[in-house]
Amino acid sequence: MPSFLIRSAVAMAASAAYLVYRQHKTEEECPPTGQFVEVEGVRLHYTEKGSGRPLVLLHGAATMGVDFELSGLLDKAAGHYRVIVFDRPGYGHSDRPVDRPWDPTAQARLFHGAFRALGIERPLVLGHSWGAMLAVALGLDYPESVSGLVLAGGYFYPVSRPEMMLAQQPSIPVVSDLMRHTITPWLVRAAWPMLIKRVFAPGEVPARFNEFPTWMALRSSSLQAASDELGLLISSATALSPRYGELKVPTTIIVGREDALLPMDKHSAQLHAALPEADYRELEGVGHMLHYQATDAVLDAIDSVAVKAESSIGTPPAMPPSDPLADGPRPDA
Repeated sequence: MPSFLIRSAVAMAASAAYLVYRQHKTEEECPPTGQFVEVEGVRLHYTEKGSGRPLVLLHGAATMGVDFELSGLLDKAAGHYRVIVFDRPGYGHSDRPVDRPWDPTAQARLFHGAFRALGIERPLVLGHSWGAMLAVALGLDYPESVSGLVLAGGYFYPVSRPEMMLAQQPSIPVVSDLMRHTITPWLVRAAWPMLIKRVFAPGEVPARFNEFPTWMALRSSSLQAASDELGLLISSATALSPRYGELKVPTTIIVGREDALLPMDKHSAQLHAALPEADYRELEGVGHMLHYQATDAVLDAIDSVAVKAESSIGTPPAMPPSDPLADGPRPDA
């Protein structure tokens, strides 16, 4: 065997060993801070804070629920609402079984079941970025499960993005798995400062974001989840976008005018054209991370939807007993 192949094999083995060590160390340093609920064989991690009307926060791709804590939105919203923040499948401390594709429709069914299992009756739902498309799927497929939506900086139409290149991993499963356990984490880690700077543009990356557990996002499971979701963007938007006009629950669309990741004219503004009755808000000088850069404006959007939801439906009704998930699993600590 040529010496360079031997050296390469040794280097990859050393990288894999270190990454296993780093993953265990990261998980020890960042243990679950909330509780777990199991739905359809999927164990979801969630945290809860505050009291009052339920508000569910759904994060985007390549991040986790702690993002809402670092932004300050969780604490501010908890002064008025019972806030439930989930780690979506594959992120943070939540499972992501590989036996099904986790597109927005599949995740909507999962969270519909989680709401039932946790006794979350008709919550307001805020989805950010990829999570906004999930929130729309919830509103379309389970309108009885939510009372209002806030769609923040979302991806809604099948428009290609440079980040999708990250999803183009080798199609041979063994090669793809090998890269995720040896090479990909280092490539993403090297690009991390540039990626974060772009996500927060035009503003500066806030100091509190330094507390984000970067290596949690670089675990092989998290990288696979992000890669899958980037790869599902176009097909998911293609499937959902013809249905947007069917959305009937009170909705607010909020977007940063300077969003360099998901330009508002290609997504949020188009969605407003499809949903002319929705409240539409553009934030001047704000980019993709509007929950950091304009936390009060996001909270005001939540409050506005809450008022509309209250006048629209009054007291939230109980979910239909005929629902197939009505007798679903209960949460465990």
